[in-house]
Amino acid sequence: MKKLLFFSIFAFSTFFSVVSAQKITDGEAVDVNGLSVTFNILNKETITVGGKEFDRYKVSAKLVNNSPKSYNVRLSNAPQLVPGNTLVEVNCINATGAKLTSKKIDLKLKPQNVNVTYWAYTKDGKYQSFVIPIVAGYYLDNGDSVNEDAIFIVPKGESPNVNVRSLQ
Repeated sequence: MKKLLFFSIFAFSTFFSVVSAQKITDGEAVDVNGLSVTFNILNKETITVGGKEFDRYKVSAKLVNNSPKSYNVRLSNAPQLVPGNTLVEVNCINATGAKLTSKKIDLKLKPQNVNVTYWAYTKDGKYQSFVIPIVAGYYLDNGDSVNEDAIFIVPKGESPNVNVRSLQ
């Protein structure tokens, strides 16, 4: 009974994660909750991995915030991990991941850097000020865009089977 319940919950959650994904092809733009996502194939070549031939695609994904709202994550003064800075995930379903290549592209918020001045002693014993940049938060304003490149390796003769889903 427990196995059946676990399987039912797993199947239900898998179904809804697949349903929320939208298929995207080369050069196409899709709208995901006011975020425009564009997928492009930049380069294609054939490679041999382990005696088998595969097609290697260099791809690019771009996200533009066309929604009326801005996305903003502020960090606290204590060190913390930011799990929610990915807005959209671009998944290549038929990517093999061979040779440490990607199976997906995460389109994330932009980091908000702030310069911080601190004082410390140098090796010479002088008390001197230094400036270091730190990440104070993450953002994506209306009209802003982010883009990422990746390499997908797919079976020979196939083109990347790509879908897009929102993580927000």
